[in-house]
Amino acid sequence: MKFALVTGGSRGIGRAICIKMADLGYNVLVNYKSNEEESKNTCLLVEKKGVKAISLKFDVSDKNQVQTVLGGFIETHPDYEIEVLINNAGIREDALLIWMKDEQWESVINTNLGGFYYVTKMVVTNMLLKKYGRIINIVSLSGLKGVPGQINYSAAKAGIIGATKALAQEIGRKGITVNAVAPGFIKTDMTEGLNEKELQLMIPLRRFGLPEEVAHVVGFLASKESAYITAEVISVNGGLYS
Repeated sequence: MKFALVTGGSRGIGRAICIKMADLGYNVLVNYKSNEEESKNTCLLVEKKGVKAISLKFDVSDKNQVQTVLGGFIETHPDYEIEVLINNAGIREDALLIWMKDEQWESVINTNLGGFYYVTKMVVTNMLLKKYGRIINIVSLSGLKGVPGQINYSAAKAGIIGATKALAQEIGRKGITVNAVAPGFIKTDMTEGLNEKELQLMIPLRRFGLPEEVAHVVGFLASKESAYITAEVISVNGGLYS
């Protein structure tokens, strides 16, 4: 059985990606950290597409949880092949550098960048054995241009962009592509506190994006039609920055 694993898949962009993977015919592993109800809702939406959905609760920043839960799942389900990995899980804890607490730096770096490392390392081995795979990392406008008040988040996302390009070169010969998608302002829980009316004046398309618009790009990169695209960062930001 072919699966797509989506970290942080219970809400927002992650949920839209889960549904898109189901549209492509993939069974979906929906990772979540704490919100079991929303994860179940995502699974229901996925299963309406006629494929299987499984919730996996683990914190991507916790190496032991990744090894125990995800590693354990892979070991006990040898017939379930994770063919697509979407590293979407991430958090923001914004503050200017002079006021940023060490805990804010560490939690954002550990979840965004550490989570990419732990989960990808766990999944990529089987992709190498199968000589096929798609890895798509959800980064951010912040990682491309830097955003004041987001030193931690910008650093983490820029780190993933660098890792994307490096990993693509390491494993490309095995038929595995590694790309990143960089959303701008997208209507999700993470942007609820922002002044949309003011910020949309900075965007050439004069609006925030939708999670589904990010998911469409991810879907293309997950498809066989994208086989000659790797080490790329595709922006989905309405022209705000490219």
